[in-house]
Amino acid sequence: MKLTQNTIFITGGGSGIGRALAEALHQRGNKVIIAGRREALLKEVAAANPGMESVTLDVGDAADIAKVTADVVRRFPTLNVLINNAGIMQIDDASKPIDEKLLIDTLTTNVSGPIRVTSGLIEHLKTQPDAVVINVSSVLAFVPLALTAVYSATKAALHSYSMSQRFMLRDTSVRVLEIAPPWTQTDLLGSNDEPRAMPLGEFIEETLAALGTDADEILVERAKPLRAAPGPNEMAFVTEFNNGFLAG
Repeated sequence: MKLTQNTIFITGGGSGIGRALAEALHQRGNKVIIAGRREALLKEVAAANPGMESVTLDVGDAADIAKVTADVVRRFPTLNVLINNAGIMQIDDASKPIDEKLLIDTLTTNVSGPIRVTSGLIEHLKTQPDAVVINVSSVLAFVPLALTAVYSATKAALHSYSMSQRFMLRDTSVRVLEIAPPWTQTDLLGSNDEPRAMPLGEFIEETLAALGTDADEILVERAKPLRAAPGPNEMAFVTEFNNGFLAG
């Protein structure tokens, strides 16, 4: 995709990967609109990046998504890039009954949210000559982390949906890309200072370089071994991966 002169709407743009992507793309001459639930935080980010816009959005609320996406199209008619980044990650235990709130919140935010946001914008995006939908999944879409079974499953679902979406939009002006981050130093699971996680700045640098190519899956080098793992014997890899994580 082209990395400049876009109008970009990014969910979950107030912190973590979302904020870092928003700021990096803003610095490259794009019009960036960040969205999220925490209005004060969004305004703080926008104020730190003159020219950036912000809108409050609860991706867990279908009615709010419909209202906000319609308003975004009206306010920003040149919108041509959607980045579905908002997501939540919580520890669970698939060997026991799953907490109902954790289950519903994670499914609604991580799966229904991006599908609904895209649904609200897709007909507009089809009118743009260089339109892109970017779904932010995770390497856990390919190799689940057992401690976050529900989260991992939602990212696998988003990966699957992205492939179907890419196929169905193949004859339109809309490209569908998928960013699959590895463990990255963000607020998720308190990983800001985790030495095993990829520094956020390095992740953004590699990701932008890959976005500037013709690749449909945007993978930094650390993500590629996990992307290559699925296959007939994938459970052996999943077991090794999870044992290694637990061992520290």
